[in-house]
Amino acid sequence: MSTAVVQEYLIAGALLLVAVSATAAALARDPVRQAVLLAVLGLCLTVLFTFLQAPDVALSQLAVGTAVTPLLILLTVRKVRRPTASRHDGDERGQEGGDES
Repeated sequence: MSTAVVQEYLIAGALLLVAVSATAAALARDPVRQAVLLAVLGLCLTVLFTFLQAPDVALSQLAVGTAVTPLLILLTVRKVRRPTASRHDGDERGQEGGDES
Protein backbone atom coordinates (compact mmCIF):
# COMPACT_ATOMS: atom_id res chain seq x y z
CA MET A 1 0.00 0.00 0.00
CA SER A 2 1.30 3.42 -0.86
CA THR A 3 1.60 6.30 1.57
CA ALA A 4 -1.14 8.28 -0.20
CA VAL A 5 -3.64 5.44 0.20
CA VAL A 6 -2.81 5.07 3.90
CA GLN A 7 -3.20 8.81 4.38
CA GLU A 8 -6.61 8.73 2.67
CA TYR A 9 -7.74 5.94 5.01
CA LEU A 10 -6.52 7.91 8.03
CA ILE A 11 -8.42 11.00 6.86
CA ALA A 12 -11.57 8.95 6.28
CA GLY A 13 -11.26 7.44 9.76
CA ALA A 14 -10.76 10.86 11.32
CA LEU A 15 -13.80 12.20 9.45
CA LEU A 16 -15.83 9.29 10.75
CA LEU A 17 -14.70 10.03 14.31
CA VAL A 18 -15.63 13.70 13.87
CA ALA A 19 -19.09 12.77 12.59
CA VAL A 20 -19.72 10.33 15.44
CA SER A 21 -18.49 12.67 18.17
CA ALA A 22 -20.41 15.65 16.75
CA THR A 23 -23.61 13.60 16.61
CA ALA A 24 -23.08 12.38 20.17
CA ALA A 25 -22.51 15.95 21.39
CA ALA A 26 -25.64 17.17 19.62
CA LEU A 27 -27.81 14.37 21.03
CA ALA A 28 -26.58 14.62 24.63
CA ARG A 29 -29.06 16.28 27.02
CA ASP A 30 -26.87 16.94 30.07
CA PRO A 31 -24.70 20.08 29.70
CA VAL A 32 -21.77 18.46 31.50
CA ARG A 33 -21.86 15.49 29.14
CA GLN A 34 -22.14 17.90 26.20
CA ALA A 35 -19.03 19.75 27.36
CA VAL A 36 -17.05 16.52 27.65
CA LEU A 37 -18.23 15.37 24.22
CA LEU A 38 -17.34 18.79 22.83
CA ALA A 39 -13.80 18.28 24.12
CA VAL A 40 -13.71 14.87 22.43
CA LEU A 41 -14.95 16.47 19.21
CA GLY A 42 -12.20 19.07 19.47
CA LEU A 43 -9.62 16.33 19.88
CA CYS A 44 -10.98 14.46 16.84
CA LEU A 45 -10.84 17.65 14.80
CA THR A 46 -7.26 18.19 15.95
CA VAL A 47 -6.33 14.75 14.66
CA LEU A 48 -8.13 15.44 11.37
CA PHE A 49 -6.32 18.75 10.87
CA THR A 50 -3.02 17.04 11.63
CA PHE A 51 -3.71 14.41 8.96
CA LEU A 52 -4.66 17.21 6.53
CA GLN A 53 -1.23 18.76 7.18
CA ALA A 54 -2.55 21.90 8.85
CA PRO A 55 -0.54 21.98 12.09
CA ASP A 56 -1.31 25.62 12.88
CA VAL A 57 -5.06 24.98 12.69
CA ALA A 58 -4.61 21.78 14.70
CA LEU A 59 -2.82 23.64 17.50
CA SER A 60 -5.51 26.33 17.57
CA GLN A 61 -8.21 23.67 17.70
CA LEU A 62 -6.38 21.84 20.46
CA ALA A 63 -6.12 24.97 22.59
CA VAL A 64 -9.53 26.51 21.99
CA GLY A 65 -11.84 23.68 20.97
CA THR A 66 -10.49 20.98 23.22
CA ALA A 67 -9.48 22.92 26.33
CA VAL A 68 -10.83 26.45 26.70
CA THR A 69 -14.39 26.20 25.37
CA PRO A 70 -15.40 23.04 27.30
CA LEU A 71 -13.78 24.48 30.44
CA LEU A 72 -15.81 27.69 30.12
CA ILE A 73 -18.99 25.68 29.58
CA LEU A 74 -18.30 23.54 32.66
CA LEU A 75 -17.59 26.62 34.80
CA THR A 76 -20.79 28.27 33.58
CA VAL A 77 -22.88 25.19 34.32
CA ARG A 78 -21.34 24.98 37.78
CA LYS A 79 -22.11 28.63 38.46
CA VAL A 80 -25.71 28.34 37.26
CA ARG A 81 -26.46 25.09 39.14
CA ARG A 82 -24.99 26.21 42.47
CA PRO A 83 -27.58 28.08 44.55
CA THR A 84 -26.41 31.28 46.20
CA ALA A 85 -26.64 31.64 49.98
CA SER A 86 -28.96 34.66 49.85
CA ARG A 87 -31.45 32.93 47.57
CA HIS A 88 -31.41 29.80 49.76
CA ASP A 89 -31.87 31.81 52.99
CA GLY A 90 -34.69 33.83 51.47
CA ASP A 91 -36.59 30.67 50.55
CA GLU A 92 -36.28 29.28 54.08
CA ARG A 93 -37.41 32.54 55.70
CA GLY A 94 -40.39 32.71 53.39
CA GLN A 95 -41.44 29.21 54.38
CA GLU A 96 -40.92 29.84 58.09
CA GLY A 97 -42.85 33.11 57.95
CA GLY A 98 -45.76 31.37 56.24
CA ASP A 99 -45.92 28.66 58.90
CA GLU A 100 -46.20 31.13 61.79
CA SER A 101 -49.27 32.94 60.43
